[in-house]
Amino acid sequence: MTQRIALVTGAGSGIGQACAVALGRAGFTVVLAGRRRDRLDAIAAELGNDSVAVTADVTDEASVDALFEGIRSRFGRLDVLFNNAGTGAPARPLEDTRLEEWRAVVETNVTGVFLCTRAAFRLMKAQTPRGGRIINNGSISAMTPRPNIAAYTASKHAVTGLTKQAALEGRRHDIACGQIDIGNTATDMASQMSKGVLQADDSLKPEPTFDVRHVAEAVVYMARLPLDANVLSMTVMATRMPFVGRG
Repeated sequence: MTQRIALVTGAGSGIGQACAVALGRAGFTVVLAGRRRDRLDAIAAELGNDSVAVTADVTDEASVDALFEGIRSRFGRLDVLFNNAGTGAPARPLEDTRLEEWRAVVETNVTGVFLCTRAAFRLMKAQTPRGGRIINNGSISAMTPRPNIAAYTASKHAVTGLTKQAALEGRRHDIACGQIDIGNTATDMASQMSKGVLQADDSLKPEPTFDVRHVAEAVVYMARLPLDANVLSMTVMATRMPFVGRG
């Protein structure tokens, strides 16, 4: 098998874009999924290698099913799924968190991962050769939360549970599943880090960041592993960021 197919959700910017580009340069044909078609088209054109952009909403069952059916009909298989699409909510104390904000985070970060993982299982167990790899974008917040991000923390904790469940159930189908937890990449989403971030002791302090290419390299490493080896959990973070105890 000479062509390896990778799907990256949320591929139009930040971590998703960096990982999609790195996978393409590592020899994968990349399906870039997201909501901003112009951004996705530009990245796919840069990659070449039959890479393709697809507009998709990971919170919508029909959209996810159409995305995976398109992969099946075009390429006949999927080797790697990087469940990267995610979102947060405005920072608020738990008691002030609005239900619509909670639901928006959970729908993207949990339901989106579930829908894509379910579709990947259905495709990977039926294709020949059988099997594939799923990599979930988790968060350090799943283990050690920040103040005022209850919805995000809970959603990423759920992703860890989904990762372990998929790793367990995937064994019989030659499907490996692992998770990468990322701390403080230098992307637009983390631009506020240098200005000051609320700490566990209620102080406001700037935090260090690191180059997103190191995340992309880690994802490529996980993606290239043979299916009889798996990274169940990996943390990649700025060395000096507050982490253990958030202090």
